[in-house]
Amino acid sequence: MKPWKELGQTVTPDGNDMRLTERDGEYVILVNGQTLMSSRTHGSEESLATRACGRLATVERPRVLVGGLGMGFTLRATLDLLPRDAVVTMAELVPAVVQWNRGPLAPLADHPLGDKRVRVVITDVGFSLRTHTGQFDAILLDVDNGPSAFTSVNNCGLYDNAGVAAAFAALKPGGTLAVWSAWDDRKFEQRLRFHGFNAQSERVRARREKGGSKHTIFVGLKPASDPAPPRARR
Repeated sequence: MKPWKELGQTVTPDGNDMRLTERDGEYVILVNGQTLMSSRTHGSEESLATRACGRLATVERPRVLVGGLGMGFTLRATLDLLPRDAVVTMAELVPAVVQWNRGPLAPLADHPLGDKRVRVVITDVGFSLRTHTGQFDAILLDVDNGPSAFTSVNNCGLYDNAGVAAAFAALKPGGTLAVWSAWDDRKFEQRLRFHGFNAQSERVRARREKGGSKHTIFVGLKPASDPAPPRARR
């Protein structure tokens, strides 16, 4: 068996070691020596895009925020569902991940960063949420391993009460929040509902083929209009 070949190395903003490796056509990103993602398991990322953007094909100039570039599969699946006039903000915290997606990872998802609809911002996606109130038709969060942080404890801020509230505020009425997670998380689903989302979760295959592990997609729908205030008692 061939040894793994290291293609890139960086340090995340909070000091974790991140490496891109390849062997026999499989690409793996490691964080502190543990597998964060593999190019062989991206079926659930495509499911994430479908849940978030499936209804946007006929929407005029939809605006979408994707948090977490990974290996580009989520972004590619998102682009394939959107019209030509869409605007997609791609927020990625680690500059090296963007470089890898412009280099050795680019062919895996058919060069999504080369699409003219994409605007890449090197930032914490939480900042994009807080500074774009009422701007997005859909938000996809494919950051870390979901609500339970793996790469950075700072990512917990995306999924706590403040983070969910920011996502709700950043969506247009009727917009969709979709969150990828390696595991189920009932408390997170309840948190979505507490902040006003019509929420549900679904277990999906990590690979396109049958069998293998499953991941969880959380979907939160923002109501198309604010509910009427309760009537005062007489």
